[in-house]
Amino acid sequence: MRFLKFLDEHAEEIVLVILMACMSVIIGVQVFMRYVMKSSLSWSEEIARYMFIWLIYIGISYGVRKDRHINVDAVRRILPKKVNAVVSIIADLIFLVFSIVVVMAGMKVTTKIFASGQRTPALQIPMGYI
Repeated sequence: MRFLKFLDEHAEEIVLVILMACMSVIIGVQVFMRYVMKSSLSWSEEIARYMFIWLIYIGISYGVRKDRHINVDAVRRILPKKVNAVVSIIADLIFLVFSIVVVMAGMKVTTKIFASGQRTPALQIPMGYI
């Protein structure tokens, strides 16, 4: 039970750290290969790009979970606590609507990519899986 609680509280952090570390190592190896060995890796930039994209998506989730997402708090600091709570709920609802719109648009794009059979240039992974 402790392990599940730990996973619930820290899974996003663990994934973010792993993605950032792997991405940094891959980019470091690419720099080494390009400037020291005078030969570049064909797959490194592509995989680092996809890791960065997933880092952003999971980071957004983590930021929302910790209530650290981007907002303008100058107005919220001068409002009374009751009004501030209402403004916070409205901001969260707007963010929820935005997230739903992004997911719906993403589903349309993903469906088109699956239908076309498009693959990544270097790794030849189907684009819909990334």
